[in-house]
Amino acid sequence: MEVHKVVAPPHRSTAAKLKTRLKETFFPDDPLRQFRGQPNRTKLIRAAQYIFPILQWCPVYSFRLLKSDVVSGLTIASLAIPQGISYAKLANLPPIVGLYSSFVPPLVYAVLGSSRDLAVGPVSIASLILGSMLRQQVSPVDNPLLFLQLAFSSTFFAGLFQASLGILRLGFIIDFLSKATLIGFMAGAAIIVSLQQLKALLGITHFTKQMGVVPVLSSVFHHTNEWSWQTIVMGVCFLLFLLATRHLSMKKPKLFWVSAGAPLLSVIVSTLLVFVFRADRHGISVIGKLQEGLNPPSWNMLQFHGSHLGLVAKTGLITGIVSLTVKFLNLINLVACYPTRFDLTWHLTLLGIYFAC
Repeated sequence: MEVHKVVAPPHRSTAAKLKTRLKETFFPDDPLRQFRGQPNRTKLIRAAQYIFPILQWCPVYSFRLLKSDVVSGLTIASLAIPQGISYAKLANLPPIVGLYSSFVPPLVYAVLGSSRDLAVGPVSIASLILGSMLRQQVSPVDNPLLFLQLAFSSTFFAGLFQASLGILRLGFIIDFLSKATLIGFMAGAAIIVSLQQLKALLGITHFTKQMGVVPVLSSVFHHTNEWSWQTIVMGVCFLLFLLATRHLSMKKPKLFWVSAGAPLLSVIVSTLLVFVFRADRHGISVIGKLQEGLNPPSWNMLQFHGSHLGLVAKTGLITGIVSLTVKFLNLINLVACYPTRFDLTWHLTLLGIYFAC
């Protein structure tokens, strides 16, 4: 029997160990490896592809991929349009803001993104938290312009925070989020968002500003005189329709397009019903006319002075952390193509750019 002696590892100083640990933490993908020993022209091309991944996959793009992307794009758009409007309502913002938040980020991510399977856009819990925190000091009904300015300023701070995480390559902090914490977070977020939808489902006009279960249910049953049976009937019918299409798509995967197009179809049909039967005159609230044309830049809406600076900074920080957590959960759910840590870090930078704009 041969005996192999185990040689002790070579002695390394504390500085060398610290250097190795920092390199593994901040640069696990070793981004400079592809530039070593290459001519200047190759380095320039690879640097451009590193910053703009579209330069890497666009030259080999094919018509077959275009066909699939068009189908998937229409599928996502059918969901993003009503979803963007509803998320804007959760944040007490104009619906046009939700629409822009749904289609501008994917355009940016198509150029700068490194994952082909990641969806970018607003999330429900972040929209709800932003609207609830700002509503505690400023009313979106009494002072809508100031509320909109504070919302833009808060998203700027959220973008600044997340862009800093991306630039400083601090994506590794998500490794400290346990699975139990993430599951509990998503379950709590689903409950909170669902309860907040009771305001629109029941047609209540005076609703609590808090997000807890007890305050929301108390507000619902203390304002039974504001319930609108017309709104309840229409809301329940479309809710059952969405659940039925989802059940059909799960039973027959080939009919996935039925569930994907159901939200947009619900918006179209409900709009026609409201227009034909003049439902807005019978207790059903409507969004109204949306702003036409391209939205102007919102840099003049930012406010970095006054008594609300602390509020917008705190709101932006919390919103940024919540959005980071939700996006990380989306990355976990990607089974077919799980992005690397650099993908997550770069995604944080893109998400920060989106919030800042």
